[in-house]
Amino acid sequence: MSNQPLEQIVVLRVMRLNAIVHGVVAGLCVGLGIFAATNWLVIKGGETVGPHLALLGQFFIGYQVTFAGSLIGFGYGFVFGFLIGFFIAAMYNRLADFRERKRRASP
Repeated sequence: MSNQPLEQIVVLRVMRLNAIVHGVVAGLCVGLGIFAATNWLVIKGGETVGPHLALLGQFFIGYQVTFAGSLIGFGYGFVFGFLIGFFIAAMYNRLADFRERKRRASP
């Protein structure tokens, strides 16, 4: 057993996030959210289908509120979610490394 206080042991062993896994999970959540919302509106139907969701076409080239558009939206959503999730995990890991180095340097 170590003679270090429990707090020091916990800080030294801060869990690191796997940025790729975090990105894939975030990408799937965003992509599936867009896919489900688009298909819900397509199935629901009506005179004008999803005018607010159709505004995503301004950002996602080729996206429309159709089944084919939901596949395009899933692709864009996955990429966007992956980048955001990867960035968040990478920044968390950098901050944890910085804090750990700072703690080791202090007496």
